Amino acid sequence: MKKLVFLIALLRGCLGSPEDLQGKVFSFPEDSDTAYVKLTTDKEEPLQAVTVCLRYISDLTRALTLFSLATPSEDNAFLFFKKKPGLYQPHVGNKVIDLTEVLEEKGLPGWVHVCVTWESSSGMAQLWINGKGSVRKGLNRGRSLQEKPSVVLGQEQDSYGGKFDKSQSFVGQISDVHMWDRVLSPCEICAANEGSYFQPGNVLNWAALQYTMHGYVLLEKMVPTYNSCNNNNNNNRETTC
Repeated sequence: MKKLVFLIALLRGCLGSPEDLQGKVFSFPEDSDTAYVKLTTDKEEPLQAVTVCLRYISDLTRALTLFSLATPSEDNAFLFFKKKPGLYQPHVGNKVIDLTEVLEEKGLPGWVHVCVTWESSSGMAQLWINGKGSVRKGLNRGRSLQEKPSVVLGQEQDSYGGKFDKSQSFVGQISDVHMWDRVLSPCEICAANEGSYFQPGNVLNWAALQYTMHGYVLLEKMVPTYNSCNNNNNNNRETTC
């Protein structure tokens, strides 16, 4: 009986059973083509709309990858890429547009809450930085995201689940990753930015995340950073619209 319990626990660990990561971060300490976090979702239906939100801190000035979703037939099925400071590039079905940050803060790097939204019916995509929305632009209208997704943090997938490029890797910390199969309202995005109550992602949920870490990646408690004294986030505060 003890052996059976041990095997079940081991199997759960290998499969990455859901874990509440609130108050924690994934740390990517250095440039690498081997360090990444694999996220698992049970949702396999085609996606006609997407919202991805996360927090990150990085002092990189080169290109970096924030979120990579590949399918067996498309390596950039849904990719969230930062080309350079102030310029973000969402990809859908290997097509890409440029979205400029509304307000690029100067000085020491701090935590950034970023969201990208896209819907197939209109093709409209939008960037949100710290609760401020960009201009909306068209991206691959009529396309849907099909097939079983491979979702990775820390690297861009140039093939399904692999073929990473060190020059596009993420260095820094990532937290509060959520993904929905719909476009969130501005009020919902503001609530997520402020850390107040919001409906967690139904595709990926930071409070019930299935993941496996590979290479030099650490799971740590969130610690104060440069802008922490100005951070008034309160996880129990509700946002009214």
